[in-house]
Amino acid sequence: MSFWSHLFSSRKTTEVPSKSLEYKGYIITAAPFKAPGGWQLAGQVLKDGKEHKFVRADQFADRDEACTFALSKGQLIVDQLGEAMFKA
Repeated sequence: MSFWSHLFSSRKTTEVPSKSLEYKGYIITAAPFKAPGGWQLAGQVLKDGKEHKFVRADQFADRDEACTFALSKGQLIVDQLGEAMFKA
């Protein structure tokens, strides 16, 4: 697979979200996925039927550690953006 096709290909993940928490009225769910360098930090923030997905460059050797950091990143997104995260 070439570099560009790998970079722009869509990834279908079979990973089940492993951890979630309620924070300031939002539901934050960790959803890391396996990447070539380890577990990629990813998750989503939900509120009132609205969803904000996030993927960060951080990678971890351990899936549980990636989940922990994803929940922390979700809390930071809520604190910094609030409802603005749902605006396109």
